[in-house]
Amino acid sequence: MGAEFRQALSARGLAWAVGIPRHQKVYPRDVELVFPIAGRGRPRKRHVPNVLSVSAEDMFAHAKWRTLAWRKGTKGPLKARFAAVRVRVADGPPQRIGDKGMQHMPGEEVWLVGERRASGEQKYYLANLPADANLKTLAATIKARWVCEQAHQQLKEELGLDHFEGRSWRGLHRHALMTMIAYAFLQHLRLAAASGGKKNLGRPASADPAGHTKSRRRRPGPRPALPMSTLPQTSPQTVRLKVPK
Repeated sequence: MGAEFRQALSARGLAWAVGIPRHQKVYPRDVELVFPIAGRGRPRKRHVPNVLSVSAEDMFAHAKWRTLAWRKGTKGPLKARFAAVRVRVADGPPQRIGDKGMQHMPGEEVWLVGERRASGEQKYYLANLPADANLKTLAATIKARWVCEQAHQQLKEELGLDHFEGRSWRGLHRHALMTMIAYAFLQHLRLAAASGGKKNLGRPASADPAGHTKSRRRRPGPRPALPMSTLPQTSPQTVRLKVPK
């Protein structure tokens, strides 16, 4: 996610957590802007940082990592090692700093979060959560992206979100709206089917007709819950959505 987009979200008072490449430049939290001492020529008129920016990967050289679980998966709790440090992102206006050439000035103060997975893969994130947020809250916020990504994948693969072939902005919005309505409807059916097994368990059996000496009692069993990883299948006769022209 670009710096302009992050800054626009912060300007609107929205909380965000985004993934970044390992070479994203950041400054320490306590970076200061000072006037450089000119060896010759005119005095400098612009402030420069008193330290140089480093990559997000290098910022965790001496960090303490903790193992955290953010939710339960199909094979047990999902765990990884996390570390977090307050930094200032190097996404400010570019400026020449000595012999280092053009460098981005310090920008917004945010959380820099690192993740080390069991596979050996390392990921890095930025989050504008409050300075008093704990590591578990940061990890849970970052991993909440999975729900959005899963929904977006199902919208594309099962409901045709990426099948729009029009040329108008209004048509694209209508197409996206129809797919989201269909997704919400199917999600409702899925959740209703998943919780349906807990209903009607205490319903009394119907009385046998007169003259029958033996009564038969059917014991309803719970219906299996549908998996949450896929959407239920519906026929074209069940749901018909018409995109307005």
